[in-house]
This record gives sequence, C-alpha cells and structure tokens, in this order.
Amino acid sequence: MEGGIGPGGLKPAELDQWLQLVEPHLQALKQDYKSGANALLRVPEWREDIDDARAALERLSQGAKTIVFFGTGGSSLGGQTLAQLGGWFIPGEQRPNQLKRPRNRFYDNLDPRTLESTLSGLNLASTRFVVISKSGTTAETLAQFLTALQAVKAEGLEDRIPELFLGLTIKTPNGLREICEAHGIPLLDHEPEIPGRYSVLTNVGMLAAMARGLDAVALRRGAGRIVEALIEAPKPEAFAPALGAAVAVAMMKQHNVRAMVMLPYSDRLERFAHWHAQLWGESLGKGGEGSAPVAALGPVDQHSLLQLLLDGPRDYLVTVLRHGNAGIGPMIDPALARQAGAPYLAGHTIGDLVEAQQRAIPDVLIKAGRPVRTVDFDALDEEILGSLLMHFMIETILAARLLGVDPFDQPAVEEGKRLTRQYLGGEQSGGVEEKQGGHSPAAAVDR
Repeated sequence: MEGGIGPGGLKPAELDQWLQLVEPHLQALKQDYKSGANALLRVPEWREDIDDARAALERLSQGAKTIVFFGTGGSSLGGQTLAQLGGWFIPGEQRPNQLKRPRNRFYDNLDPRTLESTLSGLNLASTRFVVISKSGTTAETLAQFLTALQAVKAEGLEDRIPELFLGLTIKTPNGLREICEAHGIPLLDHEPEIPGRYSVLTNVGMLAAMARGLDAVALRRGAGRIVEALIEAPKPEAFAPALGAAVAVAMMKQHNVRAMVMLPYSDRLERFAHWHAQLWGESLGKGGEGSAPVAALGPVDQHSLLQLLLDGPRDYLVTVLRHGNAGIGPMIDPALARQAGAPYLAGHTIGDLVEAQQRAIPDVLIKAGRPVRTVDFDALDEEILGSLLMHFMIETILAARLLGVDPFDQPAVEEGKRLTRQYLGGEQSGGVEEKQGGHSPAAAVDR
C-alpha cells in the first residue's frame, strides 16, 4: 500500500475500486460451487478417485525399484510439487519410510540425449512407468511412452507390459488410451473439466504424492479449508485469494507491474514456484493481458535477483512464502564463527539464519519502495500445502476474470503444436488438441 512503500503502492481508493470489481466474480465462484459448475472447487470432497489411484499405485509398485513419471506442464509440475514435500528433489533427503518405496523420477522436458541415456541405464524389469496426458495426444509424452514401450519389448519384457505401465488420460478416445488398451495397460481417468495446470489435487498429483508416502486426504482437507473460506466470505477483503487477485491486477493496471515473483524460503517449495509460474502465466497471458511469472527460491536467489528487485525497474510484485525456521538445523560453533569473522552466526542454528533472512528481505523491499506481500505459516505439511495450492488457483481464476480473460484455456499455444506436426510431416494425423500447455525446463531428477 502507498502508506507502506510510498508512491509505488496502491492508494486505498484504488484497492477499493478493484475489490468492488472482483465482488461479482467472487459471488460467481460461490454459485459455481453450489451448482457444481466448477469441478475444481469440489475436488477436496472427492475420495473414490484417491482409492482408485492408491490401488493402481500399489499394483504398479509390486517388485518395483523405480517409478518413472512421464508428462509435461500441468501433467508433471503438480506431481513434482507434491512429491517435493515428501523429500523428492531435496539433496541428501533420507526418510526411513521412503527408503522402503521405489525411487521416483520425473521426465517433463523432452530431450533426445536424456531420454536415450535414461532408457539405456534403467533396469527395465524393476522400473515402472506412469504416463500422464489429459488429452492423450501430447507429442512429448507420447514420444516418451512409445520409446519406453519399445525399450521394454526389446528387453524381452513384452508379456509384462500390463504390470510395468499405468496410463492416465480422459475417457474420450485418444492415442494414449488406444495404445494402453491395445497392450492391456491399466488406465485411470483424468477429470475432463479440469485443465492440466489446475489438476494438482486430482489423481494427476495424488499418484506422485502417494508414491512419496504423503497423506492425500490431508492435502485435500487443506484445500477444502480455502473453499470453505470462499463460501463463508461476506466480501472480497475477507477472502485472501480475492484480496490477492485485486491487489495483483490493481498493481498491473494502476502501477505498471509486469512481473509476479514467487519467492518461497524452503527447498520443499521450489517446484511450487515453478508450478505457480505455469498457472499464472498460462491462465492470464492472453489478449495482451497478464504479467510475467518468475519462479525464485530463498535464500539462494537473494544472490541472483535481489539487486534487480531492489534497484531495477519498479514493475515487480514479490510474494514471499515464509514458515518457521528458528531453532532448526545444525548449530554453528561459536569459536569457528568468530574465526571466520562472522561472530553474528555464533551459537545460532542454520534455521535462525534463514528465519532472519526471510524477515529481512520483505523489510528491505518495503524500505526501497517495492511492492511485496508475505504469506506466513507455522509449519509445512500436507494440509498447509493443500491450502496454498487452492489459494493460488482461486486467486489466479479471479485475477483472470478481472482481466476479462478465460483462466482455463491457452489458445495461442496450439499454433506451435500444429506447426510441430507439420514439420514432422504429420499434419494429416489430426487428433484432439492438448489443453494443457506449458513446460518446465527442469531436467530429470532421481530421488
């Protein structure tokens, strides 16, 4: 607000204007919940799909040492976000219960050398593959699936294909479903009304969560708390996602903010920032509207982005995610700290240092007159992560509607897919267009 950061902040009247504008969209979401028109808002209440996914995962895991997840964009980033809470992608993470489970790998970016070396290096007899594509026509995912299928056959494991693979796609006839059915591969159904980037709390994400030993019901229970707050909110300012949407769009329209920086202070939220980048960018970036999402991580990006955020163009809105770190981690020996010329570290834990940093950075941004908001939570568990995911999905939907764009489509992406087929000589193949889009640059990680 202007009272906190000066001329670059919102005046009370400006915020009030956008809160009034978001009011009818908030009421529309309430009606969508009551009528069931928006399936996303009902996901926290679902249980049968969790049971089906758990049973499929248990069958797939029998005799497995590694489970490979093929998918891209929303078919992978949500799963990665949940799996990371369970220790995946965390260097040195060793949880006793996870050591008894198959290792997990996510391959979301198609690279010929990576895929070739992966398939040649895996023990295919003890590897299982989960193939996720909402439409069942995603070129990258189909390419991964088909080459893995070929590798399994070449290894003499053709008779075991039904136990080595699991598919997840919509019920409508499509390439993925046809290949799975032809080879006797079990299939789970993708919810047709939920786009890939909003599917993290459906079976798309739950498979990865349960593969890491997370409580799927607790994730949905946390998401359900946000939906309950939506239903009970008497006005937009009483509902955090509506307030966040109003602030974000007001900053775009009134103060030329062009980028949304997501800065969590936890390794376990690193993929969350990338999941949010796809959600925000692909939902809002239409018809000249939107702002560029930036996925960051604290404290490391204090050494790469902070100079720009403090002293560069005034077109960044920073969201800092913070949870309790004080007293956690190794303690720094006082004598060694003094010897290193850092007496301020003496007798403190690593968590004390991170706690101080995540408090200091918003303060220094405010002092520099830069827009920043903080989201604070005491701990990071399934319920909190479920709440964060639902919060930002609803915030994104409301922001899109304030901008007058459809939060659930991505029309500009389809031309690139059409040209890809044309360059491969496959334009005549046609087929149902993928309705997810978005790619993560992350390489495969084995954890």
